[in-house]
Amino acid sequence: MSDESGSATIYVLGAMTFLMVVALPVVVLGAGFAVHGDAVRAAQLAALGGANASLSDAGEACATAARVASANGADLHRCSLLSGSLRVEVTVSTSLPLLPRIGAVARAGLRR
Repeated sequence: MSDESGSATIYVLGAMTFLMVVALPVVVLGAGFAVHGDAVRAAQLAALGGANASLSDAGEACATAARVASANGADLHRCSLLSGSLRVEVTVSTSLPLLPRIGAVARAGLRR
C-alpha cells in the first residue's frame, strides 16, 4: 500500500494556480475595456465641446476641448481643426501594469 497523504493539497494548489493564470488576463482585459470606454466618452465630449466653441478658430476650439477632456479624466494628446471638423485624440491613465495609458479619437463638426 502506498502513502498518498497530502496529495489532495498538491492537486488543489495546482488547480488554484491554473485558475489564477487564466483569470488574471481576463481581469486585465476587462479593466482595459472599461477604461477604453471612458477614453472614448472623454474624446467624444471633448470634440463636441471644442466644435461647439468654434469651428473657425483652432486655438479656441482646442482650448475648450482640452478643458472638457480634463474634466472627464483625460489628457488632450492632439487636436486639429480642418475644413470645419475638429479631430481630437485623448489618453486616459490607468493603474494596469501592461496598459499604462489608453487612447481614443473622436471628430465633431461639419461632415464633408
